[in-house]
Amino acid sequence: MNQVKTVALLGLMSGLLVSASYWLLGGIAGATIGIFLAALANLGAWYYSDRIALAAYAARPISPSDAPQLYQIVERLCDRARLPVPQLYLVPSAAANAFATGRDPEHAAVALTAGILSILPEEELEGVIAHELSHVRNRDTLTQALAATIAAAISFLAQIASYGFWFLGPSRDQPDNANPIGLLLTIILAPIAATVIQLAISRTREFSADATAAKLTRNPRALARALERLENNARNYPIHANPAFEPLLIINPFSGELFANLFSTHPSCEARIKNLLQIEREISSRGNLPIS
Repeated sequence: MNQVKTVALLGLMSGLLVSASYWLLGGIAGATIGIFLAALANLGAWYYSDRIALAAYAARPISPSDAPQLYQIVERLCDRARLPVPQLYLVPSAAANAFATGRDPEHAAVALTAGILSILPEEELEGVIAHELSHVRNRDTLTQALAATIAAAISFLAQIASYGFWFLGPSRDQPDNANPIGLLLTIILAPIAATVIQLAISRTREFSADATAAKLTRNPRALARALERLENNARNYPIHANPAFEPLLIINPFSGELFANLFSTHPSCEARIKNLLQIEREISSRGNLPIS
């Protein structure tokens, strides 16, 4: 169900991109320009999103000799999930957080902050790493990159159109039934709608990664405890980087409740913990659940 929802949301975002291009840049030609720009952005995300994300958090690679126990956890989980072992990175931050990036399992990286390594016991750290490997296994890192670049393309088109609207007036190339009020509303609302859809995709993929990690470790409660501990840490040590990369992190990187439900990059910790405890009950009653 989560996969179907994600595909539907990506389709909705793509449709929004084509519609915004049509109205903002002028008919069929405008839509074609918008699709071309999105294709270029997606191509860049495909090849460079991992490098950009790691650079944004000043992450540096960790070798097996630097952290043998950490690599043992990762290798054990990768063996269960039938994944190649990713390169591990350390983010020099007291904030306790983690993220995965890369276009596919063969080009994946998992980054952990110094804070998360210092506060989590091993079984909870295993749950966090399993969550990030689940993103790799489910190819969520690519999905998030696509959603982010489509949203960025819509915002870019709206910005261009707003300059033309305010300084030049409505374009002659706009569809015949276009009106200035409709164009103005499109300029304002299209980027907001794209952002809301992008965040909905992020929240859906977090639930899916939690569920896969719980089945991978066979210990949903450990991940639930880790999420609670990480949320408490985030209130005192928010992590700072480009907001575009917030959906990659395992937990909302800053505290605060303003617009929490609509504009949060993550589901609430309460909802995630409730879901994990439900999975624990299912495992107890039915035995190990298949990893899917």
